[in-house]
Amino acid sequence: MSGDLILNWSSNPTGRKLMGAVGLPTPQPLDRAEGPWSAGALEGRSACVNAGPHADVLSSLISGWGGAVVDLGPEAEDGTKVHALVFDATGMDSVGQLRELYDFFHPRIRSLRRCGRVVVLGRSPDDTADVEAMAARAALVGFTKSVAKELGRKGGTANLVTLSEGAEDQLAGPLHFLLSQRSAFISGQSLHVSGGEGEGTWSAPLAGKTVLVTGSARGIGEATARRMAAEGAKVVVLDIPPDEAAIHALATELGGIPLPLDITDASAADKIVEAAGGRVDVVVHNAGITRDKTLGRMAEGLWDLTLEVNLASVLRVTEGLLARGAIPRGGRIVLVSSVAGIAGNTGQTNYAASKAGIMGLTHGLGARLAPEGVAVNAVAPGFIETRLTQAIPMGIREVGRRLANLNQGGLPVDIAEAIVFLSSPGAAGLHGNVLRVCGGNLLGA
Repeated sequence: MSGDLILNWSSNPTGRKLMGAVGLPTPQPLDRAEGPWSAGALEGRSACVNAGPHADVLSSLISGWGGAVVDLGPEAEDGTKVHALVFDATGMDSVGQLRELYDFFHPRIRSLRRCGRVVVLGRSPDDTADVEAMAARAALVGFTKSVAKELGRKGGTANLVTLSEGAEDQLAGPLHFLLSQRSAFISGQSLHVSGGEGEGTWSAPLAGKTVLVTGSARGIGEATARRMAAEGAKVVVLDIPPDEAAIHALATELGGIPLPLDITDASAADKIVEAAGGRVDVVVHNAGITRDKTLGRMAEGLWDLTLEVNLASVLRVTEGLLARGAIPRGGRIVLVSSVAGIAGNTGQTNYAASKAGIMGLTHGLGARLAPEGVAVNAVAPGFIETRLTQAIPMGIREVGRRLANLNQGGLPVDIAEAIVFLSSPGAAGLHGNVLRVCGGNLLGA
C-alpha cells in the first residue's frame, strides 16, 4: 500500500464518495501489470482504431497481443466500453485535417474505461520543411497533452508517438508498451521513433543479457534490478561500498553479480567490465545524489560533488565502456534524469544542472551511437514514492502528489517498467528520447 493516505482512502468506493462530498481530491488507483512481460499483454482488453494509413497494421498488432479491435461507430450509442483509443495521424499535414481528431474522439472518448489508454501516432514537425505541415504536426502535441489532463481523474493516460518516414517497422515496441498496464504512470508524453535494427520480443526480452544497474541497492535502482532479472537478465548490482551488505543480498536473491563500487572511481569502467565478464548489453545509469542548498548558501563542495556523481561520472564511465568495446551492437544505454532538470527547483541549482546535463548527454550520445546500433535514451522521474520523498514536509509532499494529471505520486516500479522497455529489443527505433515518468506532472509541462 502507498504512503499516500488520500489515494488509499480513494481505493474504497465509500471513501471516494465521502472525499468527493467534502471536496478532497479523489485519485483513481492505477491498474499496474504484475509479473514478467507476456506476448498476450492486451489479453482481455479492447481498442478502437481510426481509419488511418496504418489502420490494418495497428489492428494486426493489437490482435496479436491478445487484444480485441472494436468498431465503436461514429455515435458510440450502444454503451460499449473500450480500454484504448488509437488514432493514426501520420497522414495529417494540413490544418484542415485537424478536424479529424474531433470527429474521432468526440463521440468515443466517453466510451473509454477507467485507467484507459489513448495513443496518437503522427509525424515529427522537424521532419518537414512545409510550414502548414509543421503546424498540423505540432498541434498533435497540445491535443495529446490536453486529452491526458482530461483523462487523469479516471486514471487514464494519453501519449504521442511520432514516426520518421521508413521507421514504421519499429512502431510495435512503443505501441506495445504504451497500450499496456506497464505505462500506468506515463501520460502527456511524446516518443520519437527514428528507425533501428531488430524486432520486439514480448516474452523474456532480456534473456541472455548482462545488465548493469548503478545505484541499485535500494529505491528505484533496486526496483529496476528486480524487473530486469524478472525479464531474464543477469544483473550487475552496483552501489557504493557502505551498502555492500544490501548489494550482496540483492545480487544473491536475483542470481546476479554484486559490485560494491563508487561510480566516481577513476577505474570504474575497468572494474565494471571485469565484473561483467567483458560485455555489458544494457547500461542503466541510475546512481545519483542530492545536495540541496540555495545558490548563495551552497558550498563549492556540494556543487562539485553533485555534478561529479550525477553527470561527470556518467559520461566518463559510458565513454570508458564504449572505448573498451564492452557495449555491443544492439546494446542499450538508459540514463536517469529528472523533471527538476526540465523545470528547475529552488535549492537545486546543482542537481537540476546535472539532470539537464543528462538530457543533453542523452541527445548527443543517442545521435552518435544510433549508426552503431546502440540505442541511448533517458527517463525523467517526477514525484515518486520513496523513502526520500517520505522525508519531505507533508504540505510540500501533498503538492507534489496532486500537481499532476493522475493526481498522485508514482512508484519505483513505474520507473523500472520504463527502463525495462527502453532496454528491450522493441526500443531499437528510439534514439535520444527523454521519457518523463511523472503522471503528467504540471511542472515543466
